[in-house]
Amino acid sequence: MITAGQLRAARALLGIDQRKLADTAGLSVPTIQRMEASDGVIRGNVDSLMKLVGALDAAGIDLIGDGAASTAGGRGLRLKG
Repeated sequence: MITAGQLRAARALLGIDQRKLADTAGLSVPTIQRMEASDGVIRGNVDSLMKLVGALDAAGIDLIGDGAASTAGGRGLRLKG
């Protein structure tokens, strides 16, 4: 699962705008906008979520879910090193 905050932070780390992410993930800009406007965990079409997470992964984003190893605990993200 990915939250709207994680998505916005991932874009910021990558230095890309919504249009570039949409193109990379094979999604529309309104879909990315809707995802980023979500409250908490992003809900939507499973195919769209898989495309989004796959695009972020390919770009070097490592999503950290609840309970995953993290020095600060909780959700977050980091660039793969």
